[in-house]
Amino acid sequence: MSKTENSDTNQASNVQTNQAWGGRFNEPVDEFVARFTASVTFDQRLYRQDIQGSIAHASMLCEADVLTASERDQIILGLQEIEAHIEAGEFTWSVPLEDVHMNIEAALTDKIGIVGKKLHTGRSRNDQVATDIRLWLRDQIDHIAPILTRLQSGLIDLAEQEAATIMPGFTHLQTAQPVTFGHHLLAWNEMLERDYSRLQDCRKRLNQSPLGAAALAGTTYPIDRQFTAQALAFDKPTENSLDSVSDRDFAIEFCAFASILMTHMSRMSEELVLWTSAQFQFINLPDRFCTGSSIMPQKKNPDVPELGRGKTGRVNGHLIALLTLMKSQPLAYNKDNQEDKEPLFDAVDTVRDCLRAFADMIPAIESRKDMMYEAARRGFSTATDLADYLVRKGIAFRDSHEIVGKSVAYGLAENKDLSEMSLEELQQFSSEISADVFDVLTLEGSVAARNHLGGTAPTQVVAAAGRAKGRLTQR
Repeated sequence: MSKTENSDTNQASNVQTNQAWGGRFNEPVDEFVARFTASVTFDQRLYRQDIQGSIAHASMLCEADVLTASERDQIILGLQEIEAHIEAGEFTWSVPLEDVHMNIEAALTDKIGIVGKKLHTGRSRNDQVATDIRLWLRDQIDHIAPILTRLQSGLIDLAEQEAATIMPGFTHLQTAQPVTFGHHLLAWNEMLERDYSRLQDCRKRLNQSPLGAAALAGTTYPIDRQFTAQALAFDKPTENSLDSVSDRDFAIEFCAFASILMTHMSRMSEELVLWTSAQFQFINLPDRFCTGSSIMPQKKNPDVPELGRGKTGRVNGHLIALLTLMKSQPLAYNKDNQEDKEPLFDAVDTVRDCLRAFADMIPAIESRKDMMYEAARRGFSTATDLADYLVRKGIAFRDSHEIVGKSVAYGLAENKDLSEMSLEELQQFSSEISADVFDVLTLEGSVAARNHLGGTAPTQVVAAAGRAKGRLTQR
């Protein structure tokens, strides 16, 4: 080898490359590529979980005699100090170091020397990030769950207050039958009850520790995966190292939960927006949940439910993004997996904020009982009650259906509701109709008659609210 060639070789060996993997490389990564491949700008929010996992890993390595007790203690103290610096806003994040893991490890090495480099023994960034994101999402689920419970509690309390408030029930957005406002609110609660169950199912399946899977095949060191799983409050270690580092089902499952939850909240929002309009005037939303118009001074816009409705598309998009991300990835880890975080982070943030807004807003809803009642009175909402009445008189349902249809046609021509017709007017359609018919043609009589489990009768609404409260107390 010539002197020049030897000099070039020495220079190449001294080139500053990434300390996580630079040994194999003869030149640094292009500056743009470094920025393009880095994730630290968004995964730094995993710092607390990364440190938590590293402390558990160091403790396990000590138990396995890979680290001394002194080395373990140095590592743990150093990590704790770094965490304090991050939380104080005194930590400088480096893009060339790529991610949250290497930023923390490099800072640890700077702080405690060569002992810091021993922390990575027996693990890879692959199992590290898989562990971090599970820990982070578990923390977020535990934060979201009580907000969802608070929303449900507000709904149930409002339903109790409005147990006897009559409003029109709709099918095809056409007046169908009278219901109680409380019954309607409890229908929303049933949706949220299923959402809560899905959230807990998601938590159960994600609560397994991938730590120890290393890059994909495990490690030759005598690690104790049960130890780290227990230290991090996981239910158990994952079973297969290949799957452990590449699995993102838990993120997809959370986004599926989030999409269904947001769909339910969007349905609520749609009705809230309609009900606040001049065409309905069923409810009033306090000013603090609304905004005005820049040009029309009379406007009061229901922005909170409108945004709740709009953000559903955003969360649905994150679900599709994650499904698309994972659909063609071979085992095991691929760089594609890095794209899991931003959709998941935003889905979590959006769901949490929407739930908080609704949990604050729902208890503040003011019903306009007179407007609801008047709307229920229009549209022949007790027509089914008249049909049921005739069936109880011995008339076949199909015949009673036709009789009621003719009476409704008469009411349309005369601009009269069924309850406004005289007995004589009603009897022209069936001689079986007698004076007791007015007990079922009133709105109050209609809702009271549906006195069974799941029905809209005020007594049933109160009972259902009690059962719903009982379920919340068991969480």
